[in-house]
Amino acid sequence: MINDNIIIEDLGLNTRFEKGRDIPVRNCWHFSSDGNAIDLLFGSQEDFRMAMNRIYMARQSTECHILAFCLMNNHVHFILYGELNECKVFMHSYIRRTSMYLRNKYEKDKSLKDLPINYQVIDTQQYLKTAICYVLKNPTNAGMPYMFYDYPWSSAALYFRVKDGWSSVGFGEYLIKKRLSRSDCRKLLRCDCINNPLVMMGDLIFPQEYVDVDVVETLFRSHRSYMYYICRSSESDVESRNGYISRFTLPDNELIQYRRELSKNYYGQESIRMLNAEQRFKLCRMLLSKYNCSKKQVVRICGLNFSEVKNML
Repeated sequence: MINDNIIIEDLGLNTRFEKGRDIPVRNCWHFSSDGNAIDLLFGSQEDFRMAMNRIYMARQSTECHILAFCLMNNHVHFILYGELNECKVFMHSYIRRTSMYLRNKYEKDKSLKDLPINYQVIDTQQYLKTAICYVLKNPTNAGMPYMFYDYPWSSAALYFRVKDGWSSVGFGEYLIKKRLSRSDCRKLLRCDCINNPLVMMGDLIFPQEYVDVDVVETLFRSHRSYMYYICRSSESDVESRNGYISRFTLPDNELIQYRRELSKNYYGQESIRMLNAEQRFKLCRMLLSKYNCSKKQVVRICGLNFSEVKNML
C-alpha cells in the first residue's frame, strides 16, 4: 500500500501555508463517468446501497486512495490519489462490477461496455479542495432540495464530524453501526474479497472504511476552510442578471425528461446519443426558451461543452 509519508509529501500536507502561494500536489485525479451516455445507472435505494459497497470491493485490488466520491443516478464522481494506472484499474473494476450487477438484476447485458470514463489531473491544493467540494455539491447543484451533507450516496457526511458521527438522514435505520468479523462480513455481503473486520450499517459498509477522511481533513486544516470551499467551489445554482435571479435549476431528472420529450417531438427519438452537435445545440435553445433554466445546466444535460457554445446561446 502507499506509504503515509508519501501521501503527506505528494499532497503538501506539511507545507507551511503562505498567503498568495498555491501548494503543488502530485498523483491526484478527478474521475467521472458521462451522465449523458446512459439514461439510468442506479434506479433504487438498493441499487445505491450495493453501489456504495462496490466502492470498497473495487478498492481492495488497487493501490489508490479515495478522497471523496458522489454517486448520482446516471453518473459517478471520484477524487482519487495514487498512480494514474492504479486509479484507472479502480475505475474499470468499479464499472465492471456495476455492469455485472445490472446484468444480474435487470438483465442488462454489457450495458456499460462503452461507458465513457473521463479523468482530469489535479495539480494544486487549491484545485484539489475545489474539486472535492464540487463533487460533494453535485446533488444540490442538480436541484435536490436539501443540504449536500444529507445526500446519502456520497462521502459528504464524513468530514469534520463528531467522533463516529454520521449526519446523512437518508440512511434511516442504517445509522446504527456495528463492527463485524471478516467471516460475518463475507456471509452478509456474499463476497470473498473481504479480508478484514468492517464497520457495517445493516448491509451497508460504513463509507469511512474506504474513504481517507483524515487526509481530507488535514488538507482543509479546519472546518471553516472546508465550508469556505464548499461555498465557493462549484458553478452557481443561479445566475444573476441586473441584480435579480433570472435563471434557476430544475432537478436534473425533471429537465432530462423535458429534454427527452422535446427530442422525441422534433427528432423522433428520446436519446441524445443519436443526435449530432447541431441538433443538440438546437435542443439547448429550445430548453432555455421554454424553461428559462441555467445555461450551464441545460448545456450539460444536452451533452455539449459549455465553453464551446456559451457565446452562441
